[in-house]
Amino acid sequence: MSTCPLRTTVGCTVQTCPLSCAQIEYLPTFAGNAVYAAAFGLLLIAQLALGIKYKTWGFMVGMVCGLILELAGYAGRIMLHNDPFDFNNFIIYLVPLTIGPAFLTGALYLCLSRIVIVYGQQISRFSPRTYAITFMTSDFISLVLQGAGGGLAATANTKSSSDLGRGLMVAGVVFQVVSLLVFMGLWLEFLLRLRGTSESARDIRFAELRIPKKFTWFQYALGAAVILIFIRSVYRVAELQQGFNGPIANNEATFMVLEGPMIFLAVLAMTVLHPGIAFGGKWSSATWSVKQSRKTAFATSNSSLEEINLQQRYNSLK
Repeated sequence: MSTCPLRTTVGCTVQTCPLSCAQIEYLPTFAGNAVYAAAFGLLLIAQLALGIKYKTWGFMVGMVCGLILELAGYAGRIMLHNDPFDFNNFIIYLVPLTIGPAFLTGALYLCLSRIVIVYGQQISRFSPRTYAITFMTSDFISLVLQGAGGGLAATANTKSSSDLGRGLMVAGVVFQVVSLLVFMGLWLEFLLRLRGTSESARDIRFAELRIPKKFTWFQYALGAAVILIFIRSVYRVAELQQGFNGPIANNEATFMVLEGPMIFLAVLAMTVLHPGIAFGGKWSSATWSVKQSRKTAFATSNSSLEEINLQQRYNSLK
Protein backbone atom coordinates (compact mmCIF):
# COMPACT_ATOMS: atom_id res chain seq x y z
CA MET A 1 0.00 0.00 0.00
CA SER A 2 1.23 3.49 -0.82
CA THR A 3 2.32 5.75 2.00
CA CYS A 4 -0.08 8.51 2.96
CA PRO A 5 1.66 11.92 2.83
CA LEU A 6 -0.83 13.46 5.28
CA ARG A 7 -0.66 13.50 9.08
CA THR A 8 -4.45 13.39 9.44
CA THR A 9 -7.40 12.53 7.24
CA VAL A 10 -9.90 14.65 9.17
CA GLY A 11 -12.06 16.53 6.68
CA CYS A 12 -10.67 14.58 3.74
CA THR A 13 -12.72 14.04 0.59
CA VAL A 14 -11.90 12.26 -2.66
CA GLN A 15 -11.33 15.66 -4.25
CA THR A 16 -8.93 16.97 -1.57
CA CYS A 17 -6.96 13.89 -0.40
CA PRO A 18 -5.22 11.00 -2.21
CA LEU A 19 -6.74 7.49 -1.94
CA SER A 20 -3.47 6.32 -0.40
CA CYS A 21 -4.79 7.99 2.76
CA ALA A 22 -8.17 6.23 2.59
CA GLN A 23 -9.17 3.06 4.47
CA ILE A 24 -8.71 1.13 1.21
CA GLU A 25 -6.75 2.26 -1.85
CA TYR A 26 -9.68 2.24 -4.25
CA LEU A 27 -13.13 3.75 -4.45
CA PRO A 28 -15.64 0.87 -4.14
CA THR A 29 -17.98 0.71 -7.11
CA PHE A 30 -21.40 2.00 -6.21
CA ALA A 31 -23.27 0.05 -8.90
CA GLY A 32 -21.58 -3.28 -8.17
CA ASN A 33 -22.13 -3.11 -4.42
CA ALA A 34 -25.69 -1.86 -4.85
CA VAL A 35 -26.42 -4.88 -7.07
CA TYR A 36 -25.02 -7.25 -4.45
CA ALA A 37 -27.02 -5.52 -1.71
CA ALA A 38 -30.23 -5.80 -3.75
CA ALA A 39 -29.53 -9.45 -4.60
CA PHE A 40 -28.96 -10.38 -0.98
CA GLY A 41 -32.07 -8.45 -0.01
CA LEU A 42 -34.16 -10.53 -2.42
CA LEU A 43 -32.59 -13.75 -1.14
CA LEU A 44 -33.35 -12.66 2.43
CA ILE A 45 -37.03 -12.24 1.60
CA ALA A 46 -37.09 -15.61 -0.18
CA GLN A 47 -35.39 -17.40 2.71
CA LEU A 48 -37.82 -15.87 5.20
CA ALA A 49 -40.82 -16.92 3.12
CA LEU A 50 -39.56 -20.47 2.54
CA GLY A 51 -38.46 -20.89 6.14
CA ILE A 52 -41.87 -19.88 7.46
CA LYS A 53 -43.72 -21.96 4.88
CA TYR A 54 -41.78 -25.17 5.54
CA LYS A 55 -41.00 -24.47 9.21
CA THR A 56 -37.24 -24.98 8.78
CA TRP A 57 -36.60 -22.74 11.79
CA GLY A 58 -32.96 -23.50 12.59
CA PHE A 59 -31.92 -23.35 8.95
CA MET A 60 -33.91 -20.14 8.47
CA VAL A 61 -32.29 -18.38 11.44
CA GLY A 62 -28.79 -19.14 10.17
CA MET A 63 -29.60 -18.00 6.65
CA VAL A 64 -31.45 -14.87 7.70
CA CYS A 65 -28.74 -13.73 10.14
CA GLY A 66 -26.05 -14.34 7.54
CA LEU A 67 -27.96 -12.45 4.84
CA ILE A 68 -28.66 -9.49 7.14
CA LEU A 69 -24.92 -9.23 7.77
CA GLU A 70 -24.22 -9.46 4.04
CA LEU A 71 -26.65 -6.58 3.48
CA ALA A 72 -24.97 -4.53 6.21
CA GLY A 73 -21.54 -5.23 4.77
CA TYR A 74 -22.44 -4.07 1.28
CA ALA A 75 -24.17 -1.02 2.75
CA GLY A 76 -20.82 -0.30 4.39
CA ARG A 77 -19.08 -0.56 1.02
CA ILE A 78 -21.57 1.86 -0.49
CA MET A 79 -20.82 4.22 2.40
CA LEU A 80 -17.11 3.78 1.65
CA HIS A 81 -17.81 4.82 -1.93
CA ASN A 82 -19.21 8.08 -0.57
CA ASP A 83 -16.46 8.54 2.03
CA PRO A 84 -13.47 6.16 1.80
CA PHE A 85 -11.66 8.01 4.59
CA ASP A 86 -14.20 7.23 7.35
CA PHE A 87 -12.99 4.38 9.58
CA ASN A 88 -16.54 3.64 10.73
CA ASN A 89 -17.60 2.96 7.14
CA PHE A 90 -14.66 0.58 6.81
CA ILE A 91 -15.67 -1.35 9.95
CA ILE A 92 -19.33 -1.53 8.83
CA TYR A 93 -18.06 -3.19 5.65
CA LEU A 94 -15.34 -5.39 7.15
CA VAL A 95 -16.93 -7.01 10.20
CA PRO A 96 -20.34 -8.07 8.82
CA LEU A 97 -18.87 -9.51 5.60
CA THR A 98 -16.24 -11.39 7.62
CA ILE A 99 -18.57 -13.02 10.16
CA GLY A 100 -21.74 -13.34 8.01
CA PRO A 101 -20.76 -16.64 6.33
CA ALA A 102 -20.31 -18.25 9.77
CA PHE A 103 -24.09 -18.08 10.19
CA LEU A 104 -24.60 -19.48 6.69
CA THR A 105 -22.31 -22.45 7.34
CA GLY A 106 -24.20 -23.09 10.57
CA ALA A 107 -27.38 -23.49 8.51
CA LEU A 108 -25.59 -25.84 6.11
CA TYR A 109 -24.24 -27.98 8.96
CA LEU A 110 -27.81 -28.66 10.11
CA CYS A 111 -28.63 -30.29 6.79
CA LEU A 112 -26.15 -33.18 7.05
CA SER A 113 -27.65 -34.50 10.29
CA ARG A 114 -31.07 -34.68 8.64
CA ILE A 115 -29.67 -36.30 5.50
CA VAL A 116 -28.17 -39.01 7.74
CA ILE A 117 -31.55 -39.60 9.39
CA VAL A 118 -33.31 -39.84 6.03
CA TYR A 119 -30.96 -42.54 4.79
CA GLY A 120 -30.55 -44.33 8.12
CA GLN A 121 -28.52 -43.60 11.23
CA GLN A 122 -27.10 -47.13 11.24
CA ILE A 123 -25.21 -46.36 8.02
CA SER A 124 -23.33 -43.39 9.47
CA ARG A 125 -20.15 -43.61 11.52
CA PHE A 126 -21.49 -40.91 13.84
CA SER A 127 -24.98 -40.05 15.02
CA PRO A 128 -26.84 -37.04 13.56
CA ARG A 129 -26.63 -35.44 16.99
CA THR A 130 -22.82 -35.75 16.97
CA TYR A 131 -22.54 -34.17 13.53
CA ALA A 132 -24.82 -31.28 14.43
CA ILE A 133 -23.39 -30.50 17.87
CA THR A 134 -19.76 -30.84 16.73
CA PHE A 135 -20.04 -28.53 13.76
CA MET A 136 -22.37 -26.05 15.42
CA THR A 137 -19.84 -25.79 18.26
CA SER A 138 -16.99 -25.24 15.81
CA ASP A 139 -19.07 -22.62 14.03
CA PHE A 140 -19.72 -20.86 17.33
CA ILE A 141 -16.00 -20.81 18.15
CA SER A 142 -15.23 -19.40 14.71
CA LEU A 143 -17.91 -16.75 15.14
CA VAL A 144 -16.63 -15.72 18.59
CA LEU A 145 -13.05 -15.38 17.32
CA GLN A 146 -14.11 -13.36 14.29
CA GLY A 147 -16.49 -11.18 16.30
CA ALA A 148 -13.94 -10.52 19.03
CA GLY A 149 -11.30 -9.70 16.45
CA GLY A 150 -13.63 -7.38 14.59
CA GLY A 151 -14.64 -5.62 17.80
CA LEU A 152 -11.01 -5.18 18.84
CA ALA A 153 -10.03 -3.88 15.42
CA ALA A 154 -12.93 -1.41 15.52
CA THR A 155 -11.93 0.05 18.90
CA ALA A 156 -8.15 -0.21 18.60
CA ASN A 157 -6.17 2.94 19.35
CA THR A 158 -2.76 1.44 18.66
CA LYS A 159 -1.23 -0.61 15.88
CA SER A 160 -0.59 -3.53 18.26
CA SER A 161 -4.28 -3.67 19.23
CA SER A 162 -5.33 -3.47 15.61
CA ASP A 163 -2.93 -6.29 14.70
CA LEU A 164 -4.27 -8.40 17.57
CA GLY A 165 -7.82 -7.86 16.33
CA ARG A 166 -6.81 -8.82 12.81
CA GLY A 167 -5.01 -11.88 14.18
CA LEU A 168 -8.15 -13.03 15.98
CA MET A 169 -10.18 -12.57 12.81
CA VAL A 170 -7.63 -14.63 10.88
CA ALA A 171 -7.81 -17.35 13.55
CA GLY A 172 -11.61 -17.38 13.32
CA VAL A 173 -11.66 -17.69 9.53
CA VAL A 174 -8.91 -20.35 9.60
CA PHE A 175 -10.97 -22.29 12.14
CA GLN A 176 -13.92 -22.00 9.75
CA VAL A 177 -11.84 -23.31 6.84
CA VAL A 178 -10.64 -26.30 8.87
CA SER A 179 -14.20 -27.02 10.04
CA LEU A 180 -15.45 -26.94 6.44
CA LEU A 181 -12.66 -29.32 5.39
CA VAL A 182 -13.54 -31.78 8.15
CA PHE A 183 -17.22 -31.43 7.32
CA MET A 184 -16.60 -32.21 3.64
CA GLY A 185 -14.41 -35.15 4.60
CA LEU A 186 -17.00 -36.70 6.92
CA TRP A 187 -19.78 -36.10 4.42
CA LEU A 188 -17.73 -37.84 1.72
CA GLU A 189 -17.05 -40.73 4.10
CA PHE A 190 -20.80 -41.04 4.75
CA LEU A 191 -21.51 -41.07 1.00
CA LEU A 192 -18.96 -43.88 0.51
CA ARG A 193 -20.60 -45.89 3.27
CA LEU A 194 -23.98 -45.16 1.70
CA ARG A 195 -22.87 -46.53 -1.67
CA GLY A 196 -22.13 -49.85 0.01
CA THR A 197 -25.71 -50.29 1.21
CA SER A 198 -28.83 -51.45 -0.56
CA GLU A 199 -32.17 -49.66 -0.47
CA SER A 200 -33.53 -52.32 1.90
CA ALA A 201 -30.87 -51.38 4.47
CA ARG A 202 -31.99 -47.75 4.53
CA ASP A 203 -34.65 -46.17 6.71
CA ILE A 204 -38.01 -47.22 5.25
CA ARG A 205 -39.78 -44.33 6.98
CA PHE A 206 -38.29 -41.92 4.44
CA ALA A 207 -38.31 -44.20 1.39
CA GLU A 208 -40.82 -42.01 -0.47
CA LEU A 209 -38.88 -38.86 0.40
CA ARG A 210 -35.71 -40.25 -1.21
CA ILE A 211 -37.41 -41.13 -4.53
CA PRO A 212 -37.92 -37.65 -6.08
CA LYS A 213 -34.95 -36.15 -7.93
CA LYS A 214 -35.33 -32.95 -5.95
CA PHE A 215 -33.87 -34.63 -2.86
CA THR A 216 -30.77 -35.64 -4.85
CA TRP A 217 -30.50 -32.17 -6.41
CA PHE A 218 -30.75 -30.63 -2.95
CA GLN A 219 -27.67 -32.60 -1.88
CA TYR A 220 -25.78 -31.40 -4.95
CA ALA A 221 -26.79 -27.84 -4.11
CA LEU A 222 -25.66 -28.30 -0.52
CA GLY A 223 -22.29 -29.63 -1.69
CA ALA A 224 -21.87 -26.71 -4.09
CA ALA A 225 -22.77 -24.21 -1.35
CA VAL A 226 -20.18 -25.69 1.03
CA ILE A 227 -17.45 -25.57 -1.64
CA LEU A 228 -18.30 -21.99 -2.62
CA ILE A 229 -18.15 -20.76 0.99
CA PHE A 230 -14.91 -22.72 1.46
CA ILE A 231 -13.35 -20.89 -1.52
CA ARG A 232 -14.49 -17.55 -0.13
CA SER A 233 -13.10 -18.38 3.32
CA VAL A 234 -9.68 -19.33 1.90
CA TYR A 235 -9.65 -15.98 0.09
CA ARG A 236 -10.49 -14.18 3.34
CA VAL A 237 -7.67 -15.94 5.18
CA ALA A 238 -5.19 -14.77 2.55
CA GLU A 239 -6.60 -11.24 2.62
CA LEU A 240 -6.55 -10.84 6.40
CA GLN A 241 -3.17 -12.55 6.73
CA GLN A 242 -1.59 -9.84 4.58
CA GLY A 243 -3.28 -7.15 6.64
CA PHE A 244 -5.69 -4.35 5.88
CA ASN A 245 -2.95 -2.58 3.93
CA GLY A 246 -2.01 -5.65 1.88
CA PRO A 247 -2.39 -6.00 -1.89
CA ILE A 248 -5.33 -8.44 -1.70
CA ALA A 249 -7.33 -6.21 0.65
CA ASN A 250 -6.83 -3.33 -1.77
CA ASN A 251 -7.77 -5.19 -4.96
CA GLU A 252 -11.43 -4.62 -5.77
CA ALA A 253 -11.52 -7.02 -8.73
CA THR A 254 -10.42 -9.92 -6.52
CA PHE A 255 -13.00 -9.00 -3.90
CA MET A 256 -15.83 -8.74 -6.43
CA VAL A 257 -15.01 -12.20 -7.79
CA LEU A 258 -14.08 -14.22 -4.70
CA GLU A 259 -16.33 -12.65 -2.05
CA GLY A 260 -19.72 -11.57 -3.35
CA PRO A 261 -20.34 -14.17 -6.08
CA MET A 262 -19.25 -17.08 -3.88
CA ILE A 263 -21.73 -16.21 -1.14
CA PHE A 264 -24.47 -15.19 -3.56
CA LEU A 265 -24.27 -18.45 -5.54
CA ALA A 266 -24.13 -20.51 -2.33
CA VAL A 267 -27.28 -18.90 -0.92
CA LEU A 268 -28.99 -18.96 -4.32
CA ALA A 269 -28.41 -22.72 -4.55
CA MET A 270 -29.93 -23.21 -1.09
CA THR A 271 -32.88 -21.01 -2.01
CA VAL A 272 -33.78 -22.61 -5.34
CA LEU A 273 -33.23 -26.07 -3.82
CA HIS A 274 -34.37 -25.15 -0.32
CA PRO A 275 -34.36 -28.02 2.23
CA GLY A 276 -38.05 -27.46 2.91
CA ILE A 277 -38.78 -28.17 -0.76
CA ALA A 278 -36.39 -31.14 -0.91
CA PHE A 279 -37.80 -32.71 2.25
CA GLY A 280 -41.35 -32.29 1.01
CA GLY A 281 -42.42 -30.63 4.24
CA LYS A 282 -40.90 -33.43 6.37
CA TRP A 283 -37.94 -31.42 7.65
CA SER A 284 -39.21 -31.61 11.24
CA SER A 285 -39.76 -35.38 10.94
CA ALA A 286 -36.08 -35.95 10.20
CA THR A 287 -34.93 -34.35 13.41
CA TRP A 288 -32.72 -35.43 16.29
CA SER A 289 -32.82 -34.82 20.02
CA VAL A 290 -30.04 -33.53 22.26
CA LYS A 291 -31.12 -35.94 25.01
CA GLN A 292 -31.67 -38.94 22.75
CA SER A 293 -28.75 -41.38 22.56
CA ARG A 294 -27.85 -43.22 19.38
CA LYS A 295 -29.05 -46.50 20.90
CA THR A 296 -32.42 -44.96 21.71
CA ALA A 297 -32.63 -43.51 18.20
CA PHE A 298 -32.04 -46.95 16.71
CA ALA A 299 -34.72 -48.43 18.96
CA THR A 300 -37.19 -45.75 17.93
CA SER A 301 -36.37 -46.31 14.26
CA ASN A 302 -36.73 -50.09 14.58
CA SER A 303 -40.02 -49.68 16.41
CA SER A 304 -41.31 -47.49 13.60
CA LEU A 305 -40.16 -50.03 11.03
CA GLU A 306 -42.03 -52.81 12.85
CA GLU A 307 -45.18 -50.69 12.90
CA ILE A 308 -44.86 -50.03 9.17
CA ASN A 309 -44.32 -53.73 8.41
CA LEU A 310 -47.32 -54.74 10.52
CA GLN A 311 -49.46 -52.10 8.80
CA GLN A 312 -48.35 -53.40 5.40
CA ARG A 313 -49.20 -57.00 6.36
CA TYR A 314 -52.58 -55.90 7.69
CA ASN A 315 -53.34 -54.04 4.47
CA SER A 316 -52.35 -57.08 2.37
CA LEU A 317 -54.87 -59.26 4.29
CA LYS A 318 -57.78 -56.92 3.54
